[in-house]
Amino acid sequence: MKEQLPITILPVPFDWGAGRRGAASGPEAVLQAGLVRRLQKLGCRVQLRSDDYLPNTDADRRTSAKLKHWGRVQTMNEALALEAAAAMRAGTFPLAIGGDHSLAIGTVAAAAKARRRIGVLWIDAHGDLNTPQTSPSGNIHGMSLAALLGLGDPRFTGIGGPGAKLNPGHIALVGARELDVGEKELIRELGIACFTMHDIDRYGMARVMENAIRVVSDGTDGVHLSFDIDSVDPGEAPGTGTPVRGGLNYREAHLAMEMLHEAAVVTSADLVEVNPLLDNGQRTARLAVELAASFAGERIL
Repeated sequence: MKEQLPITILPVPFDWGAGRRGAASGPEAVLQAGLVRRLQKLGCRVQLRSDDYLPNTDADRRTSAKLKHWGRVQTMNEALALEAAAAMRAGTFPLAIGGDHSLAIGTVAAAAKARRRIGVLWIDAHGDLNTPQTSPSGNIHGMSLAALLGLGDPRFTGIGGPGAKLNPGHIALVGARELDVGEKELIRELGIACFTMHDIDRYGMARVMENAIRVVSDGTDGVHLSFDIDSVDPGEAPGTGTPVRGGLNYREAHLAMEMLHEAAVVTSADLVEVNPLLDNGQRTARLAVELAASFAGERIL
């Protein structure tokens, strides 16, 4: 994270890209768990944006079996891309708080427009590399990274401008442990760096993060961090819509954030898929705040 930049927090109370409702309440839960206060305590200058930049999509019924609720998701991402771009033009660090992972279409599109070559670190249990043709569910939060690569429906590949926003060689997936067949094929075909839980178990989180940071920062003008809370094991983060056993443990997740702070390469970020309706008390929301604090420079000693 670029320490000198003020942080603009962009709440994104939206969950129509997911298969289960509830992540729309994620921003409120994370804010109630003390995100702003925790960041300010670390010396960060924080601007909390209202969510009034998002249009009301309650009346939007545009949907299809292969692109569920596509009208709502498209409208949200177009508005978010504009807001994130405005935050960057103002010289601040945009931190989007979701909300489901479909919102990364908007945040990364804005980052790619602001910087010619953008690297993306995608910390997630899943690949989010499906297209309408390969997705088993039709849920758009599982297609966001593919859309940013220019793959899939033009209504999403065209957000922030037509075509691919990313070079596959500047993407690193970390923590993957549930990949669909089409996603595995695409990862191999495009040569995307994918550090699975097997790699983390075998080589350790520090080595994996060193390699991932190298992939996303070498030859790029900025790095976007997209952190899905389901990357963390559900024993630590139960409040999420698509939990998968065998994820990052508490210290592995914190080490990843600490190393990103030390590397000082990340120029924008999103934190997604906190679902308070599925949480045990505020456990997952509190973890999200703790991880954001580690990313912003909080240390044990």
